[in-house]
Amino acid sequence: MRAAGRRAPALLALVSAALIAADTLTPLEPLRAFGSAVYGGLEDAASAGVRWASGERRLEELERENARLRADLLAARRTVPSPAQADGYRVAAAHVIGFGRDGTITVDTGSDSGVDRDMTVFDGDGLVGRILRSGPGTATVQLATASGASIGARLEGSREVGLVTGVPERGGLLRLSLLNPSAEVKPGDRVVTLGSRDMRPYVPDVPIGQVVTVEPAPDALTRTALVRPFARFTALDLVTVVLGPQADGDGDGDAPKSDSKSGAKKAKAA
Repeated sequence: MRAAGRRAPALLALVSAALIAADTLTPLEPLRAFGSAVYGGLEDAASAGVRWASGERRLEELERENARLRADLLAARRTVPSPAQADGYRVAAAHVIGFGRDGTITVDTGSDSGVDRDMTVFDGDGLVGRILRSGPGTATVQLATASGASIGARLEGSREVGLVTGVPERGGLLRLSLLNPSAEVKPGDRVVTLGSRDMRPYVPDVPIGQVVTVEPAPDALTRTALVRPFARFTALDLVTVVLGPQADGDGDGDAPKSDSKSGAKKAKAA
């Protein structure tokens, strides 16, 4: 036992000498640099995470503002006063998060943000569709190109009234059937929504598409044309849901302040 006790100081002396020699012959600076790089990288990653979260909040604010401005622009297109005598629309911005095979999409904004069935949905190009059903945080949208879609419409120039329906067999085109069989219609004419009672499911004057072909009418009872929609239904991303007319005192036209984060997602309008 005493021999082991005498060997311990000698061993410690040898270890110390080895460490001094190692530091002299092989500097430990690379190890220190390695540690600095590792921990510095972790610190940078944490800092980037904080910056990302801050940027995400800023992005949501910009998307809400974008949706509001586009809704104001849409309201300014109206040729007749709103039934509610409002200056604009209350809106909710949303992202498309799913595509269905039945002519529907799913968006990440729902009833928690005031979204309900039969509300207009559009993006920066034109009409997308209407809300088919709504859950707390998501909603299902029936696209304007769906086989069951039926939309009151009019020619933007002549204001002739008709009905737009989806024709999936025609490669994503829509069919416009005008009530007046003698109405003048030609390729290049723009088609917009007619508008619905209480602005549901469609608010007026949302751009739908452009006439590409006027179909023959052998019976002379109808006047029909094929319309290419403005919205790119295979590349939808940011959309706007019209919650209703802007009531007096609403001011900014945004969705209610109680909107969840998902309701703050972005969208575009026509």
